[in-house]
Amino acid sequence: MSLKSNLHNLKEKYKGTKMAPAFNALHTFLYLPNEITHNGTHIKAADDLKRTMNTVIMAMVPCLIFGMFNAGYQHHLALGAIDSAQGFLDPSFWSWDNLIIGMWKVLPLVVVSYGVGLAIEFLFAVIKGHEVEEGYLVTGMLVPLIVPIDLPLWMLAVAVAFGVVIGKEVFGGTGMNILNPALTVRAFLFFAYPTWMSGDKVWVHGAVERTGTADAISGETILGSYAQNNSVIYDYWDMFWGIIPGSVGETSKLLIILGAFFLIFTKIGSWRIILSTLIGALCMGLIFNGVVDAGWISSSSKFFGLMSVPFWQHLIIGSVLFGAVFMATDPVTAAQTNKGKWIYGFLIGFISIMIRVFNPAYPEGVFLAILLMNVFAPTIDHYVVQGNVKKRMNRIKIKTA
Repeated sequence: MSLKSNLHNLKEKYKGTKMAPAFNALHTFLYLPNEITHNGTHIKAADDLKRTMNTVIMAMVPCLIFGMFNAGYQHHLALGAIDSAQGFLDPSFWSWDNLIIGMWKVLPLVVVSYGVGLAIEFLFAVIKGHEVEEGYLVTGMLVPLIVPIDLPLWMLAVAVAFGVVIGKEVFGGTGMNILNPALTVRAFLFFAYPTWMSGDKVWVHGAVERTGTADAISGETILGSYAQNNSVIYDYWDMFWGIIPGSVGETSKLLIILGAFFLIFTKIGSWRIILSTLIGALCMGLIFNGVVDAGWISSSSKFFGLMSVPFWQHLIIGSVLFGAVFMATDPVTAAQTNKGKWIYGFLIGFISIMIRVFNPAYPEGVFLAILLMNVFAPTIDHYVVQGNVKKRMNRIKIKTA
């Protein structure tokens, strides 16, 4: 008897039981659902939620693989075992030693993220008696990409449980949450375990011991250097290629841009949100550059370093680009109207750079800006819709006058 026949028999066995949702999730992971539409359909399309989630994951896989190589590279670079003169073209970057270190540190983050998150999804599906929703497939990949390389696994497990339950399930599950679950996980880690989520050393493997005390390895990020009014410590091309310390998957701007084009081409990511987020960030950067050029702020001010960053450079340092492409575009928590998407994205970019500059202790505000705008997205859509209704009513009055 074939595997497919055995699975079909098991499906009939569990049909109508509490374990049916869990089994159906495993069954549809291997095979397409065999249910058909019996009534008339409005739209015929090949895509479904699972295929959509898998498409987003494919866009992030290059960032994940690059992050593994970069994790090992930054570790060896901090130890002085690698000459950084050649940067991205250095053959030592693509060394198996770098990949092995990266896999050893990153894959456990992926396993814990998916293991804890999907276990909670299955549990809620069984308790509530509905099918397992595929919404966590993307969240499970996002979480390892936006955390430090040496984050303890138990902290990640606790944060994922919080993010899935509080950020998603309490609102009713996939499609009902108002906050991005991955960013809810990041916010929980930032406020619950700040010493593991801020500072320069947490972004380089081995720079912080499990006790939270620094050892011989040191590493300084670009944002940290600017926040302390220091000079540029990395070449601009290294920033673009991603040969810099940072979160696992957020450093390579080239791969993020390629992922953006892929999501736009597949019509999964909103180009309006991505573009407006970048415009908002550039506008805020220009405003700060204008303040510095006008001499309205002293060079000794703690805000001077990040204010003086060339406005365009804000897009190749930190997480602005990654957040714009993979998290601001979340179709559930983002604005839904076309005009609302422009407003929503612009405010995310604008507020991100504002937080980055005015919070030197933690010079990155993308996740806070996106979470804030997640809350206001329904309000933005409401006023956009009401504005359209008002315009139509005015046109009707003019025609009937």
